[in-house]
Amino acid sequence: MSQTTAAAGGVTAPAPIGVRLDRMPITPLHRRLTAVIGVGLFFDTFENNLSGTIGKVLQSDFGFGATSLKLVLASVFVGQFIGSLTLGRIADRFGRRRAFLINLAIYSVFSLLGAFSPNAGWLIVTRFLAGVGIGAEQALSDCYLADVLPADKRGRFIARAYTLAFCGVPAVGFAALWLVPLTPLGVAGWRWLFVLGALGSAVVWGLRRQLIESPRWLAATGRPAEAERLVSRMEAEAAGRGDVPPRAPRHAVDRPQGRRGWSSPAAEPPVDAASRRLGAQPRLRDVLRPGLLRRTLVLWVFCVLSVVGYYGFGTLAPQIVAAKGYGIVAGLGFTALSFLGYPVGSALALPVVDRVERRTLIALSASAMVAAGLGFAYADSAAQIVVCGFAYTLCSNVFSSVSHVYLSEQYPTAIRATASGAAYSLSKLSAAALPFVLLPVLDAHGPGALFGVIAACMAVLAVTVLTLGERTTGIPVE
Repeated sequence: MSQTTAAAGGVTAPAPIGVRLDRMPITPLHRRLTAVIGVGLFFDTFENNLSGTIGKVLQSDFGFGATSLKLVLASVFVGQFIGSLTLGRIADRFGRRRAFLINLAIYSVFSLLGAFSPNAGWLIVTRFLAGVGIGAEQALSDCYLADVLPADKRGRFIARAYTLAFCGVPAVGFAALWLVPLTPLGVAGWRWLFVLGALGSAVVWGLRRQLIESPRWLAATGRPAEAERLVSRMEAEAAGRGDVPPRAPRHAVDRPQGRRGWSSPAAEPPVDAASRRLGAQPRLRDVLRPGLLRRTLVLWVFCVLSVVGYYGFGTLAPQIVAAKGYGIVAGLGFTALSFLGYPVGSALALPVVDRVERRTLIALSASAMVAAGLGFAYADSAAQIVVCGFAYTLCSNVFSSVSHVYLSEQYPTAIRATASGAAYSLSKLSAAALPFVLLPVLDAHGPGALFGVIAACMAVLAVTVLTLGERTTGIPVE
């Protein structure tokens, strides 16, 4: 039986799909969807850290110079830039589920082909094409979970998905530490890392065929009957477990008196007005409409700068350790231990992400990253390198988990994937530029200067989000 809301004269009518989703208790279906998304994100993080983790190994195996190394590190992110733009639009036009299947299929095929690279050129091309496939993974995942999860549990469950996802970072570190010195079946160990990523993504592709489509997306694109069936099924599952949906979140009924100060509960927020105008034909320029322009500019600045702090460490950590005089295998060991902080940091975000305003938590975790990064830069012993590296990755994944939640909450359903994909695409372009910007700083001035650049970027990010960013904690995504 569908949930209802009171209408004029005491007559009841079906509540909007979004309201019903927001006041629903967490069900086993919510948990299954979160787990499947989290497993897919596991291979996304595995992929994003793969080239950087084994960069020194590839340079040694192929004998290429600094320029080729930069191209290998950058190629996957350039591909992700294109994938974020194109697959985000596909998700808004043809559905979240279909876009998920397309992106994983592309990634799995070209990651497998990368394992057979005979030279640097082949590797650069296959990394680029694999990046096209995996490019929209995070944006699609964030949008999908924001679509299906209740507003007051949204942050915690997105953070749970990323806690599972970020296990992929130490996984690639320890897999590299194990496989790189070996030649299983006469094949270089680093090639098996590409095979593992490809096979894992193929398994996730099969799991994601069982995903339901987003009811919010169905309702926003003129398919209310399908949305009704899915939501009724979720409500029936909750009722069968004896769960009673709580009262709808306050913001779903009473318009929030936010930064822009709508004059009355009947006044319509800019995002709701934009959502009706957009309909089923998402266009990239819609993110610059009145009511969305400021949040778009804030998010674009945020995405460009956040990558400097996050991937600036994850991609270049082995290079930084090498600059301190350690060999390839020792560097992989230090990096793998440091990467253990990624899932730990994401887990630590779980109890606070729905209790602390997102903007505040972003600024605090960014500041902690700066302190840990400077400690890593000036560490002069193996123990200090591992401790500061672990602290950096821990703080960076508190930052990353809340960032993904924050980004998922900014746009109306009709353009959420397109708009988020555009913002994420800038982060991928920024990540592609990192080797060309940060490696010369590291080579010329050392780790201290490198983390000085990172610190400056994170400071600008924190100030921008605190002063110009929107409040989103607990507010429905409509």
